[in-house]
Amino acid sequence: MQVFLYALLTAVATGLGAVPFFFIKDISPALLGRSNAVASGLMLAASYSLIMEGYNIDEWMTLGGMLAGVVLVVLANSWMEGRADVEVEDLISGKRKQMLLFLGIMTVHSFAEGVSVGVSFSSTMEFGVFIAIAIAVHNIPEGLAISLVMVPQGVSPLKAVWWSIFSSLPQPLMAVPAFLFVEVFKEYLPFGLGFAAGAMIWMVFADLIPEALEKCEPKKVGLWVTLAILAMSAFQILIGH
Repeated sequence: MQVFLYALLTAVATGLGAVPFFFIKDISPALLGRSNAVASGLMLAASYSLIMEGYNIDEWMTLGGMLAGVVLVVLANSWMEGRADVEVEDLISGKRKQMLLFLGIMTVHSFAEGVSVGVSFSSTMEFGVFIAIAIAVHNIPEGLAISLVMVPQGVSPLKAVWWSIFSSLPQPLMAVPAFLFVEVFKEYLPFGLGFAAGAMIWMVFADLIPEALEKCEPKKVGLWVTLAILAMSAFQILIGH
């Protein structure tokens, strides 16, 4: 139950990305770029923690899990190629095909995040909370990106909040099965940790950082990524992991 609740909170955090629209009507591309850079740093720090946790149990199984995670995400991305340009306004207009396609894309995108939360709680409660917070913070700029498309199309900020949360619901749905899997098959825990880390690392370098570089100077992106890694590392020390 705790795993589901924490994973649900990571999904709810996506809705925070729409909150600025309650107060301001225009968000600069630079701010969105910095948000993606910060999210990248947090995800890299979380991935490193997952890898080290797996290494302490079985190095080769962890590496195998990383490879499997990357392969799965790359294959899913290739399958979705040419379909990722679906506009959120199609979702608003009620076109069923576009709506299902959009939800499918978000499901693939959220898969690794839900698995990350689930397998992390199978290690220790503290580590699970650490990863859940990292994923939750990462979800905020995702919600902001969704809202940046929806609000200009006339969607109210409140509805943008709900759509953002809805887009991340695969996370709690995947977290519980992932948690149960590693609880029943303890020997596969390092594989699960490596799988989540590999998928997250691919997402950072294939998705978040390129988006950040489109909106910010490379030096600024590097600065925010580094600061985020330092901040998350400090948080990890504080929680005693």
